[in-house]
Amino acid sequence: MSTMPAEPVRPEAIAVRLDGVTKRFGDTVALKDASLKVRRGEFMTLLGPSGCGKTTLLNLVAGFLAADAGELFIEGALVTDVATSERDIGMIFQNYALFPHMTVAANIAYGLKTRRVARGEIERRVREVLALMKLNGLEERKPRQLSGGQQQRVALARALVIRPKVLLMDEPFSALDKNLRASMQVEVKEIQRRLGVTTIFVTHDQSEALSLSDRIAVMSDGEIHQIGSPQEIYRAPRNRFVASFIGEVSVLRAKLERIEGDVATVSLGDSRVSVPAEPLRGLNAGTPVDLFTRPEQLRIVAGDGAVTATVAAHVYQGGHVDVYADSPDAAGRILVRVPGDAALDAPVGGKVGIFPAASGAVAFPTE
Repeated sequence: MSTMPAEPVRPEAIAVRLDGVTKRFGDTVALKDASLKVRRGEFMTLLGPSGCGKTTLLNLVAGFLAADAGELFIEGALVTDVATSERDIGMIFQNYALFPHMTVAANIAYGLKTRRVARGEIERRVREVLALMKLNGLEERKPRQLSGGQQQRVALARALVIRPKVLLMDEPFSALDKNLRASMQVEVKEIQRRLGVTTIFVTHDQSEALSLSDRIAVMSDGEIHQIGSPQEIYRAPRNRFVASFIGEVSVLRAKLERIEGDVATVSLGDSRVSVPAEPLRGLNAGTPVDLFTRPEQLRIVAGDGAVTATVAAHVYQGGHVDVYADSPDAAGRILVRVPGDAALDAPVGGKVGIFPAASGAVAFPTE
């Protein structure tokens, strides 16, 4: 599961760059020495739990907050001390922040008017973005006359009509119901790709991040723990926090057997699993380690396995069943994802054996 080193990116291909940026609120360090490069046209997601610093980072890029240390660049220009109005950014807030007294068309045109764009150009651009966002026919409505999805489109249209260098989005789907949220995610990603606008998106929803992003920056306690594609973040988490926060995971008690080059072998009973060696370097053979496995990486059988467990619950999920099991050889509950019929071989209260896949998991020193 080792990853190839990232190819160097030319400076002119970087749209947003943070170099050692720190932000404090009193004695609290909200963002600590953060460095990040967002490529031109990229959809970059800042992902992490509440209070991790992701919105602080977004607000620093927007210019709503001033950095206490470090430098910030947009399209190669130093903007650390530049006002928000001069940064050429589009912003979509959690609550959309539409003007309630203005029509849809007036809301969309607002940013162009403040930039003193000619009237004819304003009308042309508004028509274009109305068509792009499927808002034709709603021009004269007020925000209160729109559905949540329509309000979302107006907010996006207002941000895009000014043709920003960078589009910033702060948890914009949080107020939408599940189905509308999913459809808006697809629409936003399609529009972003079509326009090629550099986008920085904030969310605490891991599935949203995995489905939307070109790359993800995983954050916690004011620090960026890992930056990578959704596949890299999911398959090759760099530390325990990233492994635990991204996706569903079971932690099995194992032992380090050996390290050979970039691959380590860990053992659970008679089973052997190959994992990336880097997190385990310096450990001696026989040292206890925690094996982090995904639900799809586990197999359940009636009888003995690498881990013996007691089935605690079945959760029907339509196309599959999530089987939860308890074992003294695991840190917390084990989750195995199986086809519906396979769950019949693992009745609640019954003893089962669980086997991990021979590769694809990660291991870290036991805490």
